[in-house]
Amino acid sequence: MTSAAILGEIGQVFIPVRDIEVSSRWYARLLNIDVPPTSHGDTIVDLPVQSGPRLCLDANAAFTADGPPRFFWWTDDLTAFAEHLAALGIPLMSEITDIGSVAFLHFRDPDGTLLMACESRESPKSTGA
Repeated sequence: MTSAAILGEIGQVFIPVRDIEVSSRWYARLLNIDVPPTSHGDTIVDLPVQSGPRLCLDANAAFTADGPPRFFWWTDDLTAFAEHLAALGIPLMSEITDIGSVAFLHFRDPDGTLLMACESRESPKSTGA
């Protein structure tokens, strides 16, 4: 595989919610965990997972149950992946957007489902050597 290949790993699943406090308490009970803190202006709660994709409650006003991507794929090189999509004739639905910790882009599948790919912008943790 080339560096343009998408990794076969789901990064995060978003669950749209209307009330972040009510929902975070409900999910905390469901998962038998402490209620996690909110972030991003009290609109996001990241639920802990043991493995696999991260799980995020999202109460942003622009986030509806039928609109945004529900998960993303990791890639090691977002620019190369965008070029790969172009080579396949798949148009980008957004420009590459860098928000500091990650950069992302959106594209759609043949049914019109909005999909997302992300590249981490965080440097690897030092080993303490």
